[in-house]
Amino acid sequence: MEKELFTSNPNTAYDSCQDSKPLEIYLFIDPLCPECWALEPIIKKLQIEYGQYFSLKHVVSGRLSALNACKKDNYSTIAELWEKTASRTGMSCDGSVWFENPIVSPYLASIALKAAELQGRKSGLRFLRKLQEMLFLEKQNVATFEVLKECAKDVGLDVIEFVADIHSETASKAFQCDLRITSEMEVSESPTLVFFNENIEEEGIKITGYYSYEIYVQIIEEMLQVIPEKAEPPSLEAFLKCFKLVASKELSVVYNKSIQEIEREMKKLQLKQLVEQIPAKYGMFWKYID
Repeated sequence: MEKELFTSNPNTAYDSCQDSKPLEIYLFIDPLCPECWALEPIIKKLQIEYGQYFSLKHVVSGRLSALNACKKDNYSTIAELWEKTASRTGMSCDGSVWFENPIVSPYLASIALKAAELQGRKSGLRFLRKLQEMLFLEKQNVATFEVLKECAKDVGLDVIEFVADIHSETASKAFQCDLRITSEMEVSESPTLVFFNENIEEEGIKITGYYSYEIYVQIIEEMLQVIPEKAEPPSLEAFLKCFKLVASKELSVVYNKSIQEIEREMKKLQLKQLVEQIPAKYGMFWKYID
């Protein structure tokens, strides 16, 4: 595990409200990265159990996993990586998209994410999740304006404003700000998490790659220098109502249950017509019925 120390927290112009939580975590992502997608269950669990102790800032790293995908020679390599990631982590992603609907302009998805964030942090997070679902599950080319507009519409963004913002200097500057933070923190891979505490004189800790949940909890404990109180997760129904579409894997991680136990519970909710079963190439997803 790569674990690096930083002497201070760079005070950037990154747009995020400051709060009184003792820790600050920078999560460096690439919207097209399967390991960032695979980290979703762990991030959800961290936010539920220990979210009272940290603020989370998503940063688009600019180290785009599909940067070289314009060359057809690389499609099979990327597709194989996606399949291996899905098989290893349990978060489905279908590598056949690189043969059926390849993403040839990876930067557009990142700029679109910054444009979505201009309508609010929560809007940006909803857009990111929907973009990942459309890419990894539905095999959509998320580097086309048609798909990006559909994504924006599905999560309730003002689509006209969103399209204008994609072409705006504001979104471009926001992306450049993320790239500057990435450079300052010497981030070269996605995902990467950088942990800071409220004492700017103390070192931060950088963790590169995908690791087990316990590793991230250990770092939080180390940064707090106490054993934090763990919050209980909400009911399954409340969780589904909040996130709309979730994998059995995500529920398994959050609720500390086996996939089999989770799917038994979900089938009970399905009989009550509260959820719809969505099969994926690897595992199962569940859609909340409003």
